[in-house]
Amino acid sequence: MDKHHSQLPLAKCSRQRYSEWVFRDVPSDITIEVDGGTFSLHKFPLVSRSGRIRKLVAGHRDSDISRIELLSLPGGAESFELAAKFCYGVNFEITAANVAQLCCVSDYLEMTEDYSKNNLGSRAEEYLDIVACKNLEMCVEVLKQCENLLPLADELKIVTRCIDAIASKACAEQIASSFSRLEYSSSGRLHMNRQAKCEGDWWIEDLSVLRIDLYQRVITAMKCRGVRPESIAASLVNYAQKELTKKSSSWNQSSQPKVDVVSGSNGHEKVVVETIVSLMPVEKLVVPITFLFGLLRSAVMLDCTVACRLDLERRIGSQLDIATLDDLLIPFFRNAGDTLFDVDTVHRILVNFFQQEDSDEDMDDVSVFESGSPTSPSQTALFKVAKLVDNYLAEIAPDANLKLNKFIAIAESLPAHARTVHDGLYRSIDVYLKAHQALSDPDRRRLCKLIDFQKLSQEAGSHAAQNERLPLQSIVQVLYFEQLRLRNALFCSYHDDDHKPTHQSWRINSGALSAAMSPRDNYASLRRENRELKLELTRMRMRLNDLEKDHVCMKKNMEKSNSGGFMSNFSKKIGKLNIFGHSSSRESCSPSKRSQVTDSKLTERT
Repeated sequence: MDKHHSQLPLAKCSRQRYSEWVFRDVPSDITIEVDGGTFSLHKFPLVSRSGRIRKLVAGHRDSDISRIELLSLPGGAESFELAAKFCYGVNFEITAANVAQLCCVSDYLEMTEDYSKNNLGSRAEEYLDIVACKNLEMCVEVLKQCENLLPLADELKIVTRCIDAIASKACAEQIASSFSRLEYSSSGRLHMNRQAKCEGDWWIEDLSVLRIDLYQRVITAMKCRGVRPESIAASLVNYAQKELTKKSSSWNQSSQPKVDVVSGSNGHEKVVVETIVSLMPVEKLVVPITFLFGLLRSAVMLDCTVACRLDLERRIGSQLDIATLDDLLIPFFRNAGDTLFDVDTVHRILVNFFQQEDSDEDMDDVSVFESGSPTSPSQTALFKVAKLVDNYLAEIAPDANLKLNKFIAIAESLPAHARTVHDGLYRSIDVYLKAHQALSDPDRRRLCKLIDFQKLSQEAGSHAAQNERLPLQSIVQVLYFEQLRLRNALFCSYHDDDHKPTHQSWRINSGALSAAMSPRDNYASLRRENRELKLELTRMRMRLNDLEKDHVCMKKNMEKSNSGGFMSNFSKKIGKLNIFGHSSSRESCSPSKRSQVTDSKLTERT
């Protein structure tokens, strides 16, 4: 770049005094009109640099043209002023803030090498490629200037070059930052320290100044270049907080990002929400769920596209186990006579969550069921969501406009094995009955059928037994199961040699636990019990074989000896074996009968 044009300070010349720059004593002979200003200039310096002006002047040579209109000039009066200064030889500095304007105006005025050596077009292009595109911050500034220069800036590849440069720089800095976070563990293995602060994401704040269409193109290019999903998500959260109108309740106590827009917002917020959702990484758990709920509230309020809302519901459903009750309380903004909260949206989110659970459990390999346990991550997530749903039902139950069908739909969205205890469900139904006292008896019975009274705790059972809001049939069930629980407690209190009550108590408890487990865990539990029964049956048969051998030996000895003391010795040996324990008159039976009972139990469990 020429030292005369790149390093000298900017000349402060007003638009009305262009004629005084070089031709101080020569009157102007041409007037240029552009958007935002009128310039009285001289033909010679303009014609020597600009091919467009040269052609316009040459086309009116006979009429001696003195006025030219350039109403569609990119950048308006500001850009033309810089081009005119260049034509007159006035010194100014090319920077990231004006290089895009110079590239566009030089293309419009045809200030190329065909009309003058080292013309404005070549100098601006040289600065853009050598200086601006080598620095991420300068690229962002150039893109910001291109917002008012479209579509010409796009046609000249200014936008594309800056976007590619930004994506490449961000990716390279993240790679360098990743190497700095590598460290050796105590076992000597090289791993990434995820606790260390990532220093390669400083560009997140810079991108937030871009317009949404250019920002979308930058993020798309970053995804293609391999920028980390966590960084993409952080940038989306930051941009949404900057662009969307925020209320005082936009942040919760846990400092998790949440975005809400006020009513009456224009179409800009709608475009921002839909674009942010379309740019979200597909990876799970990289976007904070509270932020997803904030976007969903905004999407509902702004009436965004159905695809946008369904995508948010699907993403929320995939990580619903980490949501809170406040997240689920989505206000309903449409009709004044409808529910306070958007129950239909929450129901669709629950359906998404349980469809994911079903797909995870739909496996043909039986070994998966054998290795499963109630503490597996999927089962833990299921229990958390069950508790969350019961709390949500209790929160929306006092709403007088909440229809019974919607309440039941939310409650029935959980599978039977998700609730180990029905206390939360009972509490929410009791609140609903209290708030809707006009319910008919059939509706009350239909509602209370959701409760498994056998899964109520002792405290909840005692409350239900005295609850006058429950139908009579439900109270009878509560009393029946309370009686069973009392009998079970009495059976467990016996620790003497009578094993029958203990066995019955074990069977009652086992049934309750199996009902609380998922089908996968219940199946694994039954298989383990079957294996234990088989082992016990094998031991019993081995003892019976030993008994038969002893019996044969004793019979042979009996034939050899006729002494009277032999029968007493035989009785002592039988007493020592005693494989069935202390024989009670009601429980003692022959080995063959005991074997048949054990085999029948095994057949039932299998």
